[in-house]
Amino acid sequence: MKQRIITALILAPLVIWGIFDLPLPWFVVAMAGVVGIGFWEWTQFVNNRSRMIALVPALIVGAVSLYFVPFDHASLNQHLPEYYAILIAGAIWWVCSSLLAVTYPKSRSVWESSNCARHLFGILTLLPFFWSVLLLRAEGWLDNPFHGAKIVLFVCLIVWAADTGAYFTGKSLGKHKMAPHVSPNKTIEGLIGGIVTAIVVAWLSAKWFHVEFKSPVAMILITLLTVVFAVLGDLVESMFKRVSGVKDSSNIIPGHGGVLDRIDSLTAAFPIFALLYLLQ
Repeated sequence: MKQRIITALILAPLVIWGIFDLPLPWFVVAMAGVVGIGFWEWTQFVNNRSRMIALVPALIVGAVSLYFVPFDHASLNQHLPEYYAILIAGAIWWVCSSLLAVTYPKSRSVWESSNCARHLFGILTLLPFFWSVLLLRAEGWLDNPFHGAKIVLFVCLIVWAADTGAYFTGKSLGKHKMAPHVSPNKTIEGLIGGIVTAIVVAWLSAKWFHVEFKSPVAMILITLLTVVFAVLGDLVESMFKRVSGVKDSSNIIPGHGGVLDRIDSLTAAFPIFALLYLLQ
C-alpha cells in the first residue's frame, strides 16, 4: 500500500502537468506512447508465439488511423464524421464487452478460441480511448487553450472519485456481487456508492472548471453513464486477465501493475463521455 501511495503521489502531478502544459502535438505523442504500451500489454491476451508479432495488427490499425484521421487543432474542433464513427464504434464495443463480462463465464466460449476477436477487442479498447482524449483536449482550443484540458481532467476526476467511492462503500456495505466470476470484490452497493461520489465531484468540478452541460439533468445522466461504463471497463480487463491467467498487465508501474491496470476504467469512460458530451 505504501508503494502504491508513493507512486500515485508522483504520477498524479505528472499526469495533470501533461494534460495542461503539453502542446497538442506533444500531447498526441504522449497519448500514442501510453496507448502503445497498452497494446504491448494486450499481447498477453492474444495467443501468438511471439508478442512482437501479436503487436503488429494493432500498430498497423493505429498508424492507419493517424494517417487518415486528422489530429490538428482545427480539425479536432470541427467534430468531423470520422471522429463520431470512432466514438460510436467504441461505445458499441463497451456495451457488448460489458455484456460479455457480466455474463462470464457463459460468454467465454463466444470469443476465447478466436485470435482475431482478441486482436479486435484490443483495438476497440484502446483506439477510441486515444481519439476521445484528443477530441476533448482540443475542445474550445481557439477560445481557451486550457478549456479542453479541464474537460479531460474532469473525466479523470469523476472516474477516480467513482473508484474511491466504490471501494469504501463496497468494503463497508457491499453484499451483492456484480460479477463474482470475474471480480469477486465488486458489489452493487459499491457501484451505487461510486456513482453518488462521482456525481457530487462532477457537480463541484463542472462549476470550478466551467465545463458546460446542456442542463443539470444532462450532467447527471452523462456522469452516471460514464461511471457505470468505467466500472464495467475494469471488469472487462479483469475478464481478459482471468482467461489468460495474468494477474497484472505488467509491472511497469511500481505497486500498480501495468498501464492497462491503471487506465482500464478510463478506456471505457472517455469514449462514452466524449460521445455524449459532444452530442448534447
